[in-house]
Amino acid sequence: MRLIKLFPLIFTMVLFTITSCKKETEKQYTDVIYKKPPLVKIPKVDFLSPEESIKTMYLPEGYSIELVASEPMINEPVAMEWDGNGKLYVAEMLTYMQDVDGTNENEPWSRVSVLEDTNGDGRMDKSTVFIDSLILPRIIMPLDDRVIIGETYNRHMWSYRDTDGDNVADEKIKLLDAPKRDNGNLEHQTASILWNIDNYMYLSKGSVRYRFTHNKIETDTLLDAPSGQWGLTQDESGQMYYSSAGGENPALGFQRHPAYGTLELEGQKEKSFDSVWPIIGTPDVQGGLKRLREDGTLNHFTASCGQAIFLGDKLPMYGDLFIPEPVGRLIRRAKIDRVDGKTILSNTYKETEFLASTDANFRPVDMKTGPDGCLYVVDMYRGIIQEGNWTRKGSFLRPVIEKMGFDKNIGKGRIYRIVHNEMTPSKPIKLLDKTAEELIPFLSHDNGWYRINAQKLIILKGDTSVVSKLKGSATSAKSALGRLHALWTLEGLDAITESMVIEALKDTDDRVKQAALRLGEPFIKQNNETVSEAMAALKDDENIDIPLQLIHSFSTHKTPETKAVTQHIMDNHSENKVIALVGAEALKEEPPILEQLRKKHILQSSRVKKAIIEGYKNYQSICAACHGKDGKGIGDLAPSLVGSPRVTGNQEIVSKILLNGLTGPIDGKEYSGVMVGMKHQDDKWLASVLTYIRTELNNARPIPEWRLKNIKNKIGERDSYWTIEELYKKK
Repeated sequence: MRLIKLFPLIFTMVLFTITSCKKETEKQYTDVIYKKPPLVKIPKVDFLSPEESIKTMYLPEGYSIELVASEPMINEPVAMEWDGNGKLYVAEMLTYMQDVDGTNENEPWSRVSVLEDTNGDGRMDKSTVFIDSLILPRIIMPLDDRVIIGETYNRHMWSYRDTDGDNVADEKIKLLDAPKRDNGNLEHQTASILWNIDNYMYLSKGSVRYRFTHNKIETDTLLDAPSGQWGLTQDESGQMYYSSAGGENPALGFQRHPAYGTLELEGQKEKSFDSVWPIIGTPDVQGGLKRLREDGTLNHFTASCGQAIFLGDKLPMYGDLFIPEPVGRLIRRAKIDRVDGKTILSNTYKETEFLASTDANFRPVDMKTGPDGCLYVVDMYRGIIQEGNWTRKGSFLRPVIEKMGFDKNIGKGRIYRIVHNEMTPSKPIKLLDKTAEELIPFLSHDNGWYRINAQKLIILKGDTSVVSKLKGSATSAKSALGRLHALWTLEGLDAITESMVIEALKDTDDRVKQAALRLGEPFIKQNNETVSEAMAALKDDENIDIPLQLIHSFSTHKTPETKAVTQHIMDNHSENKVIALVGAEALKEEPPILEQLRKKHILQSSRVKKAIIEGYKNYQSICAACHGKDGKGIGDLAPSLVGSPRVTGNQEIVSKILLNGLTGPIDGKEYSGVMVGMKHQDDKWLASVLTYIRTELNNARPIPEWRLKNIKNKIGERDSYWTIEELYKKK
């Protein structure tokens, strides 16, 4: 295997210690960042071989990058997941942007392949098409010997299985029937399913979560879940991290578990965190010149995706967050600090990225911790990365793409793994054939990949004969993370008892105590005073995260007693802004937002009222990423809709903007984002959004569906963006 070349290094060193649960005495590793090479201002767009591309990648001293798989074994890879035996499933979007117009993009020509390393050298040497004739597959989740796969535009969830050992799926079972199609832009649809430590399956986008029970998927709703895009990851305790390329936000939703709603805090990222530091010029940025420095490099995250918390045991960076930025041809490494109840992210290296490349076709889009304890990277390796809505005639990108020839670079793809020269990757252990009892030790494994997969497999087996041994692990396992996973495994087997919760609340490890508080929630909802009192006893815990979690847990069942505990915590931490905010939210008795909307618009007709409610949901699912949840805009990304004359004025103008999009300066100001047209949505969807932003965000009349249809017919087949000048041009 060819390793990355080590480049000249500067000797400004930052010392990091592995923060895993593995050993009592941890080895310390020096982390020396590379010296940046001369900037490649005008990149060459020629394809490079995997070996040549590796030579363009810069990593800190001690780290190397190895090729795991490449074309023709895989093409256009976008996501990957391992099953319990170490087989690697790869989603390949074979029709994605095969030219500048996205011709034939929605044809059923894509696939999921399964890769194997048959000789144990770390490089895949066998590839089989597991399932083909798919439309842009975007969801992969191995269960046991079954794999859940989801496609673009289709909300169904299917289970596929290979029953005869040839690595080709020959069984297909519908697990979730969701007949309503998602006709939105493919970049803004549901993606990236994740089996969380709490045994729910979460999506990167959407207000639902799933539970796999009795060989079917059950749906549960979330009141106010974070809205990400491509990629979803969790830390060792189950806290999830989202990202939003459309919102130019590389990390969100990480302050608390989404079961309690979205919480974004001021100062949760260091001031310069959203700035990126490529080593290559970036002419093909959707945000245009506003997103470039004077030297032509990308100045801000604009396509963050496929993020991963590294939980492996073969790299000295356990618990760090990694965020691919395919437009910048780089990968960010972020340190995660918890300060006074608030999580704060910072770039590990000052004005430098963990991995940066001068190869214009390097497009990292997904990352995962592997069963060998290393960190893996999916490189889509192509010219165009933006979807066709952003490359249409009149866009900033189209002439750049055509001039440089990015549209010709298609049909390839690579997977790499990052290794460290002082640590040896582990040989994968096959889990699928092990019994539930044999899987229990893996709940304490040094590699988080084994912990979560052992938990999942024990639950899927449904073998309750191991409950007694799991109870023993929950109280006596040497590893705190082993105790943590034993508890959640018991929860997945529906075997948590009152006494187990009370015992776990006394654990010496704060992660276990926080989990015990969550596990106590079903008991307090049943008015179990014994559990409630045991939980309340932690209200004065010296670690502020414990009373903070107690507020969240007690907010699920509001009684005079639980409110009194919340008030006590707020009084004890009167100067802590997080406690004040979360506590006030927990004590608030206001109805949910949808009920508020119903009451506010009670005098509207039932048709309009329904349109406002649906419009709110549709707006929050897509539009809020750029215009803000309150409609007041987001900085240089998109303008405010509140008080906008284009929204409140002529119905035809606002409808045209929503249908075809808007480009160019607005009120004399340039925005980094382009307003993408939504004419692919159905008329009901469009009319509801227009009605919501006019009636709720402003005080204008609703736009009925029939009116929207007339405007749509008047526009005809137009496919280009509007400009302000054109919209207000006198005829």
